[in-house]
Amino acid sequence: MEQQVCAFTGHRPERFVFGYQEDHPDCVRLKGAIATAIGELVHAGVTTFISGMAQGVDLWAAREVLRRRRQQPQLRLIAALPCADQAARWPEPLRQEYEEILVFSDERVCLHGRYTPHCMMERNRWMVDHAGVLLAVYDGVSGGGTAATVRYAQGKRREIWLLDPVSLRLARMSPPQAYEQMSLG
Repeated sequence: MEQQVCAFTGHRPERFVFGYQEDHPDCVRLKGAIATAIGELVHAGVTTFISGMAQGVDLWAAREVLRRRRQQPQLRLIAALPCADQAARWPEPLRQEYEEILVFSDERVCLHGRYTPHCMMERNRWMVDHAGVLLAVYDGVSGGGTAATVRYAQGKRREIWLLDPVSLRLARMSPPQAYEQMSLG
């Protein structure tokens, strides 16, 4: 059932004040909030998670699902790749993490063999189309792919869980509430 599937979206590290410093206290707190949200989603019946495998939120969330799967083997992780060469130009440590997550994913979906100008958005739409819930780490004001993905999920009438990356507040919105209360930049 679609409602038992959650897709992740969120900003890349450069959009956060801590950047790529994963040991920064704000990053540690954000990753903890993502872990808490995933725990609540599991408690609500979600068993399958879809990660777009981008740097930042996507990889942090995927890593948390794999960590939880050790104690909860019913959990599944789908890696949704926009293109086969997604991580080709990433720094070596991030590429290694990406490859390790792919190895332990239950399923891989790759939309294109090579990068195309629209492959990232196509990946985001594929994830929303195959999920009943979207967990968005989103400040509500920034534009970009995260905002577009949240808007697409609204249009598809998906349940949206918004995690504010600064306040770490989690807001759960089900249709039609999600569309009456949300204002997106």
